Amino acid sequence: MSAAATRNGDTARTGHTARTGDTARTGDTARTGDTARTGDTARTGGTGGSWEELVTSALLGTERRPAAGEPAALLDEAALRTVRRRAGLLPAPAPIRPEKVPDDGRPELPEAARRRLGQLLADRSASAHSGGRRGAAPDLAELLPQWLGAAAARGFRAPPALLPALLDAARARTDLRPQALAFAGPRGTWLARLNPEWRFALRGGPGSAVLPDASDTEAVRRLWDEGLFAERVALLAAVRAYEPGAARELLATTWVAERAEDRLMFLDSLRAGLRGEDEPFLERALADRSRNVRATAAELLSALPASALAGRMAARAASCVALDRSGDGDGARIAVEAPHECDAGMQRDGVAPKPPTGRGERSWWLAQLVEAAPLGGWTGRLGGRSAREIVALPVADDWGDELHAAWCRAAVRQGNAEWARALLGTPSSPPGGNAGTVSLAERAKLLSTLSEEERAEWVAAFIAAHGLSEAFQLLGVCLVPWPAGLGRAVVDALEIARDAGSYPWSFSGVMGLAERCLSPGEAGRLDALTAVPVEEEGASPGAGGYWAEAFQRLVGTLRLRGAMLAELGG
Repeated sequence: MSAAATRNGDTARTGHTARTGDTARTGDTARTGDTARTGDTARTGGTGGSWEELVTSALLGTERRPAAGEPAALLDEAALRTVRRRAGLLPAPAPIRPEKVPDDGRPELPEAARRRLGQLLADRSASAHSGGRRGAAPDLAELLPQWLGAAAARGFRAPPALLPALLDAARARTDLRPQALAFAGPRGTWLARLNPEWRFALRGGPGSAVLPDASDTEAVRRLWDEGLFAERVALLAAVRAYEPGAARELLATTWVAERAEDRLMFLDSLRAGLRGEDEPFLERALADRSRNVRATAAELLSALPASALAGRMAARAASCVALDRSGDGDGARIAVEAPHECDAGMQRDGVAPKPPTGRGERSWWLAQLVEAAPLGGWTGRLGGRSAREIVALPVADDWGDELHAAWCRAAVRQGNAEWARALLGTPSSPPGGNAGTVSLAERAKLLSTLSEEERAEWVAAFIAAHGLSEAFQLLGVCLVPWPAGLGRAVVDALEIARDAGSYPWSFSGVMGLAERCLSPGEAGRLDALTAVPVEEEGASPGAGGYWAEAFQRLVGTLRLRGAMLAELGG
C-alpha cells in the first residue's frame, strides 16, 4: 500500500473510502461514481481505463504492464472501483410466482411403500451389476414399472418429495413415462412446467392433467380450446370413453387448425371404441394433407368391415385372389394375380405406391389390399370354407407366405380370433411346419387377439413341445403375473435346460421375463433350484454355478415383488 494511503488512514483493504479525507474534500463524489470530478485516480496514481483493463493489469502484474502504476496504487484503485460497482447494482425484477400447486385427491402411499419407491428410484442394484455379471441380487430398476402399475391400480398419489426423482426416471426411460406420469398426476405436470428438462411431461402424458367431468360440456370445451397438448390428449380419451360421438365432434371443431403431428395422435385416439358412426369423419381424413394421417384413417376404416373403404378393398382383393379347381382330384388351390398398378383410387384408400427396399411393387400392393379386406368375405369367395380350411389350402406360384402374412395383419387389425387360431395352427407343430404363419413375431401378434386364458394355454403348450428357445416373443404378450399353468411350463423348461448343461445366459431373456411375470407364490417351489447342481460329464464348465445364481436372483426377485404388493396393501 502507498505511503500516502497509510498517512491518510485509507482503508482501501476493506473497500471503504469514506474515511480517507480525499473523497470528503472533493464533495463526496465517490457516491455518484463520477471519477472525472473526484480526482481519485490522479491522487492514487491509478490505472484509469475500464474495469476489464484493471483486471488485466492485476493478472499480468505491474512489472509487465508499466502503465498500471505501482502495485499499491493498483490495489487502491481496485478497492475504490469495487465499492462503485456494488453501489451501482440495480435490483433484479422479482420473478413471476408460479400458480398454486393443484390438489391431488388420491390417498397417500403407506410409509413402507413410500420408502420402497425411493429405493427403486435410486436404483441401488446398479452396483451389483458392475463388471457385466448380474449376480444374485434383484434388479430394482426392472421392478419399477411393475411397482408403478400396482400403485396406480390401487389409486395412490405420488409423494411430493419424490416427484423430481420420478420425473428424472421418466426422462431417462421412455418406457416408464406413461405409468410415471399417470402416478405423478396433476402435481407432476405442475412441476414439469418449472424445469425445461421435464418438458416431455407436457406432451401426451396420460394422467397428467386435471380433467373436468366428461359430462360438463362447457368445461370440456374450455380445456380443449386452452389446454396443453397433454391435457387435450387426456381429455379426448376421457370424453371418448364417456361418449364416443361427443369426442369425435369435439375433435372436428378444431381439426383443420391442428398441426399434422397432433392430428395424427388425436386420430389414433379414435381406435378406442371405433364404430360405424366414425366412418364419415374418417372418410374425410382420407383427403388430409398429411400422408401419415391419411394412412391412419385408412387403417381405421379397414378395421370397420362394413365401411365403404373395406368394401372397396374387398373388391380389389377379390380380383387378385381366387379359388382354382384345375388341379388333379379335388385339386382346389388358391390362385393369386397381384395388381399391375397402384391407381389413384388405391392410393386415396391408403395403399402406399412405393415399396420398401428389396420388396417388389406388385407383392407390396397385393399385401396392402388383402390386409385391408374384411376377413369374413373370404368364406363366400373361396367355396364356403372356414378360416382353418382356407389357410390349409395350397397357394399357387409361391404366393403362400405373402398371402398368409397379409391375413395375419388383417386378423390383428380386425381382432378376428377365428382367423387368428387358424393362422396360429396347433402349438405342438413346429414354427413354419403347418399352413399358417412361419413368423414368431406374427404369432405373438395373433395371440393378442385371443382371450388371456386361451393365450396362456397356447403358449404353455408351445413351450412344452418346443422348449424356451423360440418362446421369448410369445411370452411377452401373456398376462402378468403368468397363470399357474404357464408359470409351471416355464420353470419346467428352465430346469430341463439346466439339467442339459446349457449355459443360463442363453435363456437370460426368458429368465428376466420370469423375474417380472412369474407369480410371487412360485418362490417356494423354486427354492430347490437355487443350489449348485452336480456338473455332469460334457456339461458346459461352470454352468451349474451360473444357473444357481440365476435361480437365486429369480427367487429373491419373486419374494421382493411379493413384499412390494404387501406394502401397497394387496
